[in-house]
Amino acid sequence: MMALRGCIAALVAALAVSCAPAGPRVVVYVSVDQVYAAPILRRYEERTGVRVLAVYDVEAAKATGLANRLLAERPRPQADVFWNGEIVQTLRLREGGALAAYRSPSAAGLPAHYVDPDGYWAGTGGRARVLLVNTSLVAPADYPASLYDLLDPKWPADRVGIALPLFGTSATHAAALYAALGPERALELYRGLAARGVRVVDGNSVVRNLVASGELMIGLADSDDACTAIGRGAPVAAVLPDQSSLGTLVVPGTVALVAGGPNPAEGRALVDDLLAEATERELVRSGFAQSSLREGGETQACLPNRAVRALQVDSGRLFEQLERSRTELTSLFVR
Repeated sequence: MMALRGCIAALVAALAVSCAPAGPRVVVYVSVDQVYAAPILRRYEERTGVRVLAVYDVEAAKATGLANRLLAERPRPQADVFWNGEIVQTLRLREGGALAAYRSPSAAGLPAHYVDPDGYWAGTGGRARVLLVNTSLVAPADYPASLYDLLDPKWPADRVGIALPLFGTSATHAAALYAALGPERALELYRGLAARGVRVVDGNSVVRNLVASGELMIGLADSDDACTAIGRGAPVAAVLPDQSSLGTLVVPGTVALVAGGPNPAEGRALVDDLLAEATERELVRSGFAQSSLREGGETQACLPNRAVRALQVDSGRLFEQLERSRTELTSLFVR
């Protein structure tokens, strides 16, 4: 049924693109949640007079579905821009030759690790990987400060939780740790968590809910999940791990120009706008992102520090470690 819904959505989107009125236009495939992306694209359309034809992801497939579509369309591209809420599928498209190199002037203020060295993508807005603590069960003086604190036996293993590190940002985090620490040291960390018997659940939102309810004392989750719980008044606080050492992983949203798109000039102009500091600021203020990728940029108040010391990991090395980390962690966590 989910596959059928995806096919229907893709057909409707294709018809909308092909039947759009004449005049300047740009086609963008979007995996950023529509509630956040649509107002930005609508204002761009009103401001420039360029018709924006947006194809949004299907919830069941998320960015993977759009990436598959872009790869399938390589012989005859239909999109001009890919606006992705994460990075892994963008790296996959770069590897698959579906993206065009374009060095947007709007990316000039971004740190180097948030810009592809050859210009195939750049970042906008980030979600941090945070330690979420239940404030009714953990005193501020005892808050964990590092991912390695999850190995501390003072925390009962059944009161510590992580999402299965094979999908989504949890898999991205694993690959980033493999790249930053080296595969052996990263695997040792995960082996320690498995040996301790920490709870491994189906997703970051499940971790958030279990911490909020008090079933878990501490969990590893995304900052958007953490900030949602904080906004609802749950007894939780977010901790940015490893701020005095490795740094906290911030998963960037990404914007890329599609190779061979039908409207290349309009595509480049939209890339410039989506990567602009003002657009990133709106993504943070609206709640899609919790932290600017730019030095001194805005950070949501639900995060403990105004400045996030980010884990700096080369995107190419991260992508190289995805398959190895997934294979080894599948053996470790899937029985």
